[in-house]
Amino acid sequence: MDKLSIVAIVGSLRRDSYNKQLALEAMRIVGDRARFELLEYADVPLLDQDIEYPAPAPVKRVRDIVSATDGIWFFTPEYNHYFPGVLKNLIDWLSRPVSESQPQVLRGIPAAISGITPGMSGTGIAQDHLVTLISLLNMKVMNIPRLTIPNAAQQIDENGKLVLSSSAPFLERQAQAFLNFIAKD
Repeated sequence: MDKLSIVAIVGSLRRDSYNKQLALEAMRIVGDRARFELLEYADVPLLDQDIEYPAPAPVKRVRDIVSATDGIWFFTPEYNHYFPGVLKNLIDWLSRPVSESQPQVLRGIPAAISGITPGMSGTGIAQDHLVTLISLLNMKVMNIPRLTIPNAAQQIDENGKLVLSSSAPFLERQAQAFLNFIAKD
């Protein structure tokens, strides 16, 4: 059997976002048990049906990456009790049919969700909204365990770098659970 592949989709475009750092820590934990790639999508335009067919090159690129993966691991911040607009825009593009004969690329893909935030919610509310959306798109959501990390400052060093302490075992458990979830699919 080929090595499993995981695409990490970070809901923040900020270069050193906490959620990008969390995704990189997940990549480190997964190690050589799977291919792990962070999806770059800052160049994906706003969804506009006037440019939907043929899809712009950045959209085609992310669709190709997503359609070739075994699982998607979302890392989302929480903005105003919701996941960010850039993540919603990406999912909107991925949810659209590729062509009249080819459906959207998210259907049936296993998904995990994690998030870290400076606030108290730990991204739980945003994750619930995200689950609603990706369930509608018929992704296979691993609801347990999900990881919500509140009060990011407690696990950030003086240089703004994520140094997981109390949350590290939970990320390790989620990584193993997601690998098992994908393998059973």
